[in-house]
Amino acid sequence: MSYQPTPIRLNAEQKTVLPSLIHSSTTEHCPAFQAKIVMMASEGMGTSTIARDLETRPATVTKWRVRFARLGLDGLRDAPRPGKCRRYLPDDEKRLLQMLDQLPPSGYAQWNRTLLA
Repeated sequence: MSYQPTPIRLNAEQKTVLPSLIHSSTTEHCPAFQAKIVMMASEGMGTSTIARDLETRPATVTKWRVRFARLGLDGLRDAPRPGKCRRYLPDDEKRLLQMLDQLPPSGYAQWNRTLLA
């Protein structure tokens, strides 16, 4: 039995949004790349062909085909990362800015992350 790639069919909204993601100068690289994969897949191209044309792995193409088929445009967004987000309070920002106004400790020409931590 041969492998059948996940078929991609675009609705009217997706047909306008995906090209704008690809051609916009303000779109980050990853969403534009993912949109290219989906557009090529919607044109009937196979996974191996897309991977070769975009110089990526077939597993990457499959991942974005499946996510788009399941979730639509929302599937092109990054998945949430594990762990708790870091929080910086306004007091932390004030403290760091006050430290940067002072000279660094002796033996250092400038402040670095380790010193500020």
